[in-house]
Amino acid sequence: MSAVFFIAQRFARSNYGNRFARFINRFSLAGIMLGVAALIVVGSVMNGFEQQLKERILGVVPQLSIVPSNGLALVDWQPLAEQLPALPQQTALLPQVLSAGVVQQQGQLKPIFMQGIFADYPGSEVQLAPLRQQLQVGDFSALQAGSYKVLIGQQLATELNLWPGDSMRIVAAAGGTYTPFGLVPSQRQFEVAGIIAMQSEADAQLVVMHGVDAARLLRLGDDQITALRYFFSDPFAALAAQQQLDTLLNDNYRSESWRQRYGELFDAVALEKAMITMMLGLIIAVAAFNIVSSLMMVIQDKRADIAILQTMGLRRRSLYWIFVIHGLRNGIIGGLLGCALGVGLSLGLNDLLWAFGVQTDFTADGGLPVRLVTTQIVLIVVTAMLLTLLATLYPAWRASRILPAEALRYE
Repeated sequence: MSAVFFIAQRFARSNYGNRFARFINRFSLAGIMLGVAALIVVGSVMNGFEQQLKERILGVVPQLSIVPSNGLALVDWQPLAEQLPALPQQTALLPQVLSAGVVQQQGQLKPIFMQGIFADYPGSEVQLAPLRQQLQVGDFSALQAGSYKVLIGQQLATELNLWPGDSMRIVAAAGGTYTPFGLVPSQRQFEVAGIIAMQSEADAQLVVMHGVDAARLLRLGDDQITALRYFFSDPFAALAAQQQLDTLLNDNYRSESWRQRYGELFDAVALEKAMITMMLGLIIAVAAFNIVSSLMMVIQDKRADIAILQTMGLRRRSLYWIFVIHGLRNGIIGGLLGCALGVGLSLGLNDLLWAFGVQTDFTADGGLPVRLVTTQIVLIVVTAMLLTLLATLYPAWRASRILPAEALRYE
């Protein structure tokens, strides 16, 4: 095999022979390098956007919840919470009072998603951390039982022209009472304590208050909630956990996941990511299969050398591996150079865009989100090498079938 590697290297680095074949060979190497680099850069940006969506939407909406099948309140929920085993990647299981509703302000009506939280419950910091982090103005500690103060999303505050200290009327979708005049919805005046900017569509409906205040608005008992809410280190893990959870619940309870409200959004992101990956992957495939042309030209140019090697005792199998290694060299070098170029461009992407005057003000953090995933990078590089290996098989087989007598007939 040492002779095989030596001859393959000599063929690959030879400065003599068909110049066009050498050009095609280098062109295919450059194509693999650029294709791998482009796929790493675009994939890293798409990963960044997906991560932002997970943090800014799935960080504030229920990822997985247990609700009563009859749509009423959960009574004696503590024993249920203690009996449930920990699910994969679970970080917290918290009581919540959740309800849809409407905000009435200055003649305007805006739909909202009301969340009643219990800040003193063990493990609640998992839920409070992203809210505190994205609190723009106001005081988070103002959410006390009986204070009837709320935190609202930035978009909702802008649409209703609200500021901390202003009052707003919340009409709950549940908790209404029947009177001789019909159904009277449950409603109450609340004071805005702060504004949260999650930089997502959740800002248009987000209203956070203390769980006791939310329960009183819905006319629930002091020890009643509407849902037990799960939190996960990766919100996507909620989908697999839901299947396991459904086997543990009886007919009195059912589970709800984020997919019911935001499944189509994340499906669209996943589809877009797959399509971009496929299109950029075709660049690598075209560059890899250019190796077929370059190898066929090399083989045609080296027919006499191949025949002489056979007369000296080199077996067909060794000839086959010479040209496989010769072609695979481009895939290995192009893949590694493309990996280095792609990682470097990804890490300095925002600086590069700013240097060329490209505006990225449309992003919340003033730059494109970039998230490098090691397994994804390795998969891209290995795939490029495998495509190159596949492209070398036929030319290498053709080289091994050359007959010395025919190749040397006119020499």
